[in-house]
Amino acid sequence: MNSDSDLQIAGDILEVRHLLQTPREHPATVAEFVGLARSLAEDRSQWEHLVRYDATTRWYHRLRTGPGYEVWLLSWVPGQGSGPHDHGRSSGVLTVLDGTLTERTERGTRALRAGAQRVFAPGYVHEVVNDALEPAVSLHVYYPGLTEMPMHTAPHCEARALPGAVTA
Repeated sequence: MNSDSDLQIAGDILEVRHLLQTPREHPATVAEFVGLARSLAEDRSQWEHLVRYDATTRWYHRLRTGPGYEVWLLSWVPGQGSGPHDHGRSSGVLTVLDGTLTERTERGTRALRAGAQRVFAPGYVHEVVNDALEPAVSLHVYYPGLTEMPMHTAPHCEARALPGAVTA
């Protein structure tokens, strides 16, 4: 597992675009899932017309499925958040399409602006919030498809046994 200091020394591998593979029709590696998310993010015609904003809850739409994976589109109005959670047995790629989201983990807080990506493994605990004054849109790729989302009392605390819904 990389530490923050490793990233400071080596840089973020997701920023080294020439190392990322062109996505296959059905991705199978982390790099291919990142490539799929980037290609969808860059082609606004695939998702922009679908986005809706809901003042009472985060809006979400399953954009695509493939063998063992799902792609979700989410919108966040100011103040909406996921609550601290993990993604059960699923790994994922979170990509911010529009706006700015804040990710909170036990390691700290990070602003994710449009184009930012986060890759996570099963058990990764985080909270995603729209702390900005403008709406945000994000894309989430889960492998395997998301079947649970254990909620946590804080980003570094033990999970509560709550079944999950689709979220960040």
